[in-house]
Amino acid sequence: MATVGTLSSTPIPDPLVHPDFDGAKALGTSNTLEKVSFDPFKHLNHTPPSKVYSMEELGYPESCGVSPNGVSEPFPLFSAEAIQQMRKEVLSDEVFAKWKYSSELAQCQLRGYAADCAPFIYDTWKHPETLAIISKIAGVDLVPAMDFEIGHVNLAVYSEEEKNKALNEMVEKANRATDEGVSGCPWEDDDPIVDWHTDSYPFVCVTMLSDCTGMIGGETALRKGNGEVVKVRGPQMGYAVILQGRYIEHRALRALGGSERISMVTSFRPRASLIKDDTVLTTVRPISDLGELYLQFAEYRFEMLQDRLRDANKLMRDQQRARRPFDTLRLKQFIREQIEFLEHMDKEIVQDDKVVAGMVDDSHLISEELKLERSKKRRVAVA
Repeated sequence: MATVGTLSSTPIPDPLVHPDFDGAKALGTSNTLEKVSFDPFKHLNHTPPSKVYSMEELGYPESCGVSPNGVSEPFPLFSAEAIQQMRKEVLSDEVFAKWKYSSELAQCQLRGYAADCAPFIYDTWKHPETLAIISKIAGVDLVPAMDFEIGHVNLAVYSEEEKNKALNEMVEKANRATDEGVSGCPWEDDDPIVDWHTDSYPFVCVTMLSDCTGMIGGETALRKGNGEVVKVRGPQMGYAVILQGRYIEHRALRALGGSERISMVTSFRPRASLIKDDTVLTTVRPISDLGELYLQFAEYRFEMLQDRLRDANKLMRDQQRARRPFDTLRLKQFIREQIEFLEHMDKEIVQDDKVVAGMVDDSHLISEELKLERSKKRRVAVA
């Protein structure tokens, strides 16, 4: 059984996710969108994180991932004005009408909308100043994985009845634990905002769009290399956390005391074409416009391949002009690597009729324990 540690505070879960949230009207947000251009001097409010935990500190080997950095503590990233503009774009009727998805991992998600109807959000995550901040903390030069993955939103809204019910359940469980002589044991959250998973892309930046004043909990739970579970405290409004989520199993725990929890997740990959790209589409395939997702996936991967072929050609020409012996072994190794690169793409691009909307298989999980736990949950749900 995994033990539970902490990187900061101990989590307490919050009310249930509400899948039928009605966007701006439910939160009293105006649907009138003013055109606001992203200005890094006005809209970035950045202070470096107090701590960035290395992959080694999390129990992973140096060879795991694309950077030695694993996860940051929450840090200020955006101004209040920037967050309000993001909220207006995210909660517009147009986004909810066209870009709302649901899956086993999370009940209400908004994704793929940024390029189409959220120019402020799109420009924010594309701007060199934003990318420089993200890259420095991640320890590797990053770019957004794809336009489709800019500004993915996980959203939950709670009525007063749901908040009170969850508080009562928390007190009841705590009292029961005390009666059974296990007082002080951490609460295992059976209904997280987003369940255990690894991300499809190397890095993610999670930004909080909700006012967390008075909220308790909302941490991100991480599984270390030895199976131990630790928690990173949840970010405040305008704060962000950067995580090498492709290689670390994690889940978003619930939070008590608020009427909403809206977090924005933007995915990143290394800019350099020669760095390995372990991107998979496992967790995003069932919640995407497949035509758009596959197009953008193939587009950036083919550009990587073009860069690699061009660099290989230049190296061979330079070696020949310098009268160096031709390196047959190196060429064959390069060819094999590109074949594996294309085979990986072929595996990730699944025929449309074989993709079930909202259904995620277990291949994104690393731990056999979590795969078994997920299988049990599925059986209970079917029963």
